[in-house]
Amino acid sequence: MRNVEVSDWLAISLRWLTLVGIGASLIGGGGFSIYLSLACLTAAFWNAFLTGLAAGNRRLPFLSLWSAGVDTLVANLLFYFSSALAGPLFWVGLLPAIPAALSLRGRSLLVIILLSVATLGAQAFWFESFPVALLYVGVATALSSGVGFAFNWLGERIVRGIQQAQRERMKARQEAGKAERERRSAIFDLIFALSSTLNYQRVLDMALDMTAQALTTTVEMAEQLVSAVLLFGRNASNETCLQVASARRFTPSDLRTALPAAGGLVGQVIEEGEARASKNVSRDPELTRIVALRACKSAYCVPLRAGLEAYGVLLFAHPEIEFFTQERREVLDIVGSQAVIAIQNARLYRDLKLEKEKMTEVQEESRKKLARDLHDGPTQSVSALAMRVNFARRLMERDPKAASEELFKVEDLARRTTKEIRHMLFTLRPLILESQGLIAALESMAEKMRETYSQNVLIAADPTAVSQLEMGKQGVIFYIAEEAVNNARKHAQAEQIWVRIKPVESEIMLLEIEDNGVGFDVSNVNASYESRGSLGMVNMRERAELVNGILSVNSAKGQGTKVRLLIPLTEEASERLRRG
Repeated sequence: MRNVEVSDWLAISLRWLTLVGIGASLIGGGGFSIYLSLACLTAAFWNAFLTGLAAGNRRLPFLSLWSAGVDTLVANLLFYFSSALAGPLFWVGLLPAIPAALSLRGRSLLVIILLSVATLGAQAFWFESFPVALLYVGVATALSSGVGFAFNWLGERIVRGIQQAQRERMKARQEAGKAERERRSAIFDLIFALSSTLNYQRVLDMALDMTAQALTTTVEMAEQLVSAVLLFGRNASNETCLQVASARRFTPSDLRTALPAAGGLVGQVIEEGEARASKNVSRDPELTRIVALRACKSAYCVPLRAGLEAYGVLLFAHPEIEFFTQERREVLDIVGSQAVIAIQNARLYRDLKLEKEKMTEVQEESRKKLARDLHDGPTQSVSALAMRVNFARRLMERDPKAASEELFKVEDLARRTTKEIRHMLFTLRPLILESQGLIAALESMAEKMRETYSQNVLIAADPTAVSQLEMGKQGVIFYIAEEAVNNARKHAQAEQIWVRIKPVESEIMLLEIEDNGVGFDVSNVNASYESRGSLGMVNMRERAELVNGILSVNSAKGQGTKVRLLIPLTEEASERLRRG
């Protein structure tokens, strides 16, 4: 809320309280009449009107002065019809003073107080003797001024307090957002670190150290966290048990501890294969054997399992009983899944890391692309709409006919902007792709290109070939085609853009996007990608890898551009494609 909104709500609230006090005084004094009822209803309707404005976050010009004027008028009516000083509402002069004190400042407040006292004082001189009226004017002036400026001071303090509370809430939200960003950064760092090493022991150590960073925010909290990687091995008696492969905060004797995993938290996690938490560590039949856990009240155990094969568990414990919140459990679940992959196959884990990085880059580029499209399209159009509306508003006073013509232009611009936004929403999630398939989605994309940008896009897709593509591959192909068509629309200055899908040989499909535009030097564009803001071609190549396809871009200045994607339908076709 702005300051004026806070003041308005306070003034409205106090006006309601004052009206309740007036009603109580009239009921207690038995002085209700038709005229007093009308005056009270007038004040109630006015305050209800002000309440509606405030609730709608609207404010009329000079509203505070209008409110003070209405309050003064109502106060005079109530004073007059309640027999002035002889009636129960001799104090009604406070009605305009209190709300005005919260919405007006300085000279304006003083003028309202003096106006109220003057009008009520005139009535007092009319109804009462001179000494009594004079005394009333003096007391009313002093009381209204004192109460008014007291509420003025109080209102400022309340407003400042609310402002301070708002700033503190904003700061808290910012700090929470910062903490969330740091948590996500820590998770990303953890995944990256685990994925970038093939050293078995280093994977285990990193899992514990970096998890502590992701879970804790202070040094004290980090020092209290106890953690360990327990892996299956054989003891001196050749019995299978869980042994400590890596640990933090364990004593030397704890490092030699072997757990049979036959009961308690660890045994339950191994048996069920699901992560579990415990808030009763002191009574666990196996965890009590570990000295470092005796000061802990809560624990969380994550299984290290791949399919039917169990490698062990990740164990974390902390003295705070509510330490393992839902968010922290999610972090630990991520750690467990990544650690078991690293243990099972370091090479597979490294490949998974690279794939995650690519997907992150694709998503980031998608967000950047959306931001660019919004900036270049609807944002500019909305700004133009605002300027044209402002221009039309000014024209209405001087040249209504020209203003009408300008409004037609505004309407046309608004319709075009709506089409652009609908096209962007379509490209973000083409529901028709999910319901009717790739060909329908491409045809819908072509139609929207014609409607929105007057760009001719021709679709030629073999239904038999498309029907052999999985829905996941159809989605990837659609986005590659949409990216290529959009690039051609923006940069090629092409009259026609063709999108073709057809089989080229056994179990291999071809997606081809061709335009008759100005073309470009492919080698120069590829060489300058590090300094470019757009990564459209990189995105297409990375999406092509998702379907094991091979993407090529052929272009030359003045000769148009042809983007070709070869898509294998089977693993055998993929191998043939890779071998050339």
